[in-house]
Amino acid sequence: MSMVKSPSEPGQRTADELVAEFDQERPARKLSPAVSAAVSVVCAALSVFVLYAIFFPVAKGSQYYLTLFLASTLPLIFLTHRGTVRVPALLLPWRRGGGAAAAKAARHDNPGWFDWLLAAFAVAVCVYPLLEFDAFIERRQLPTSLDVVMGVAMILVVLEACRRTTGWVLPAFCAAFLLYAYYGGLLPYQWSLAHGGFDVDAIAAHFFMSTDGVYGVPLNVAATYIVLFTIFGAVLDISGAGKFFIDLSFAAFRGSRSAPGRTVTAAGFLLGTVSGSGTATAVSLGSVAWPVLRRAGYSKEQGGGVLAAAGIGAILSPPTLGAAAFIIAEYLKASYLTVLLYALVPTLLYYLGILLAVEIDARKHQARPLVDEEHTSALKLLGRFGYHFLSLFMIVGFMAMGLPPFRAVVYATALQFLLSFLDARHRMTPRRLYTALAEGSRSVLPVVATCAAAGVIVAVVTQTGLGLNLASVIVDAAGVFGDNPTVELVLTVLFAAVAVSVLGLAVPVTASFIIAAVIIAPALLSLGVTTPEAYMFIFYYAVLSEVSPPTALAAAAAAAITGGNPMRTMVATWKYSLPAFLVPFAFVLTDNGSQLLGTGSLPGVLWTTAVSAIAVAALAAATGGRLLGPAGPWERALCVVAALCLLYLEPAAIAAGLIALVLAVGVRLVRRRQHAPAVRIADQGRQAEAVTEGHLPS
Repeated sequence: MSMVKSPSEPGQRTADELVAEFDQERPARKLSPAVSAAVSVVCAALSVFVLYAIFFPVAKGSQYYLTLFLASTLPLIFLTHRGTVRVPALLLPWRRGGGAAAAKAARHDNPGWFDWLLAAFAVAVCVYPLLEFDAFIERRQLPTSLDVVMGVAMILVVLEACRRTTGWVLPAFCAAFLLYAYYGGLLPYQWSLAHGGFDVDAIAAHFFMSTDGVYGVPLNVAATYIVLFTIFGAVLDISGAGKFFIDLSFAAFRGSRSAPGRTVTAAGFLLGTVSGSGTATAVSLGSVAWPVLRRAGYSKEQGGGVLAAAGIGAILSPPTLGAAAFIIAEYLKASYLTVLLYALVPTLLYYLGILLAVEIDARKHQARPLVDEEHTSALKLLGRFGYHFLSLFMIVGFMAMGLPPFRAVVYATALQFLLSFLDARHRMTPRRLYTALAEGSRSVLPVVATCAAAGVIVAVVTQTGLGLNLASVIVDAAGVFGDNPTVELVLTVLFAAVAVSVLGLAVPVTASFIIAAVIIAPALLSLGVTTPEAYMFIFYYAVLSEVSPPTALAAAAAAAITGGNPMRTMVATWKYSLPAFLVPFAFVLTDNGSQLLGTGSLPGVLWTTAVSAIAVAALAAATGGRLLGPAGPWERALCVVAALCLLYLEPAAIAAGLIALVLAVGVRLVRRRQHAPAVRIADQGRQAEAVTEGHLPS
């Protein structure tokens, strides 16, 4: 059923190729079996070490563990990720000519001598602190010349690894921050961004030797939470959970015209727990679901929009969320379960918006019901393979029992391993277990590069005080338009949303969140927004950058599958995901809105959720153009006003929103009543014409 054809067909690309092109955190090098096997051995060993360290922590502490972890992963990045500059064959005599050797080389993309050299150099730089670790830690304030040289080398190696995994933009950001740390002392002292200036020794030592740089919170999260969840996802996938989630979604929804859209939405939510990536989920799901959407009557752009919105929803939703959610937990010094609770109501509102949009589009475009050719019963599938849900539920259950997230996911992984033996086709044999361990660590390599590079930015911000200084600049810019506190807050939040969105167009979600958390969050905090509200606001906009034009990687990947126009697919995706863009404003602008994160009383959470659900329905009516039938411009405009007022979640604004919504419904009913006689007359005319022509009896 896949529309992503085999690469042997001219002009077509496989799902893996599409993921490599459009996902910002995916390896692109295709290794030969021998090199791939060697990399897999190291990755599997790393997974075993990570799992061992959960129960038997490294005696010398967290920084020693992170040093070992980085020494194991950073060199692998140079082997699994391609550098953009290639040495011409003319300069390499052993690569000239053709024949079988050339054909074999063309099938693979193995690392060259320079990649191996970089990998060896990375090992040397990463292992250096381990040679005299205690003395190395004690020299933080007075680094030796060799410490500084190795610190500069670490910066260069990390930036090159980041360039290979994410492109030039994030390394360029890091370079700009380093220049600011070095030359900031030359800025006029009256400027808010001026500081005393730091020399190379101080910059390199702070990044390389302190816990605010490369060995800071971002890398710590990658080396504990994220790698364990990627191992869990690999075990889920190899044990057949991914296939079950898709099969269940297709079996559960059938018989109605909105069933295809609902199926894709449910499958995207479930499949995202395995992939952990919005773009990868959209591509994996699209290769199976696009033929079904096409048969149901969805256009290429509309189908791509549903696929992209469903894929992104997967990393906005419990129980896994995206990688940045683990960093939120670390920054807040809160449990991961708390972050899951923060995301619960916004997730419900997001999927409510998608389902309403799907329902409206199905009616507007006369979509055809989904036909299950295999007549598979959803209950039968649940009875046979429903155990795949158990490990997902147990992650939350273990954390509710007080276990830390990393232990909870390890126990859930072990449970999924045992449950796999209930299915002979997907039982975790030693070979499959080895594959899962290798894929788990291999999947985290791009995240490691991103988190290590983000350490450059965090180091500069903590060293220079840039976060607070830049926050005052943002707040002052908002104050130019008025000194009213509400106006100032609204404009600051709007500036923050635009800044995070623009940042997310160029760098991966994890890096986007980290940068915004240290630079933009202080501006929100200075205006009374609480820390959870600020971080969740930034998290949502960092994730939504994957569906934000003009790049919208998830939408572009979906368009590549459906063959639709990329820009129109992005617009369709934006329509489906619109509630996710507006709901974050609700929980930072007012005290009542914060209850959408579950921080208030139960009655408060319930009434704010109910009002927000009405706002989401109004948004769906406005974007879909249907309100008790086809809606005209006036009804749609009133629905937009209603949605914006309702999401402000203050009594006067809610009253205004309800009035606008009632007016929209009233206008629609009046227009329908006026239109009804004309429709009846037209029907009578057509019937009379048919009688005259003898097609109907008189």
